Amino acid sequence: MNGYEGVLPLYKPAGFTSHDVVAKMRGILKMKRIGHTGTLDPQVTGVLPLCLGRATRVVEYLQELPKEYEATLRLGIATDTEDITGEITDQVDQVEVSSEDVKQVLEQFVGKISQVPPMYSAVKVDGKRLYELARQGKTVERKSREVTIHELELTGLTIKEGYPEISFRVLCSKGTYIRTLCVDIGKTLGYPSTMVELTRTMSAGIPVGRCLKIEEIEQCVYEGTLSSYLIPTDQSIWNMPAYRLEEGYENSVFQGKKLSDTLVNQKINEEGLLRLYSANEQFLGIFDWTAESGIITPVKVFLPEPS
Repeated sequence: MNGYEGVLPLYKPAGFTSHDVVAKMRGILKMKRIGHTGTLDPQVTGVLPLCLGRATRVVEYLQELPKEYEATLRLGIATDTEDITGEITDQVDQVEVSSEDVKQVLEQFVGKISQVPPMYSAVKVDGKRLYELARQGKTVERKSREVTIHELELTGLTIKEGYPEISFRVLCSKGTYIRTLCVDIGKTLGYPSTMVELTRTMSAGIPVGRCLKIEEIEQCVYEGTLSSYLIPTDQSIWNMPAYRLEEGYENSVFQGKKLSDTLVNQKINEEGLLRLYSANEQFLGIFDWTAESGIITPVKVFLPEPS
């Protein structure tokens, strides 16, 4: 095997971009084929699953899964970046808010909501990233986008530096800007606000407790134990239903042929992507099933590794 293969559950420290982490891991693991599953801002910490080797082929599916965060916002101050690292753009002297006020407002954000991407974000407008325009002092019109807040729970309300700070846990869809959520919560409460802290506590179904810090990964590489911490590629896409192919049809799969759904071990119930295994439990790849035709079409085939 050329290097490692699977999903590495990594805990990203503050001060690193997601790209920085990938570059550092390429040095530590001595392999080039590494991909991350969702950008985290430099000051944000938490879960950053890395796909190693052939597992880079499932990055797009891991990115689609919901993410969980623990965040804290400060009421009474607004900044140009929507977080505490930016320049203050608005400030009020007095803020009065109760836990009940906050809980009622948080309830309003559960479900599908619209967000306008912040100027300090990687979204492209007319071929330029918004943060590049923001650094030039420019503000451009951004299209709102729909995201889903699955869960939103108040975890704390304290006073810090004279301002109330609201802490919450949120489970949300891909593409949700927590900074913008903080700002919008503040607006609904009637005050300017900014995000002061953010940790991603789950991504791709991987909880923070399962993650390794960079120095722990280095130690595992030195001891030769890292493979035992990797999540196998097929297990990382746990949300896709799994089926087993009848014996003798593996070569058809490896040749990229379409298959009849009568060749799997049980009735397929749901249209869309599925995982397919051989009769002896070898992972064959990701396939797409269409009910009307009864055909299973290969999407990403995982050929056997040369021995």
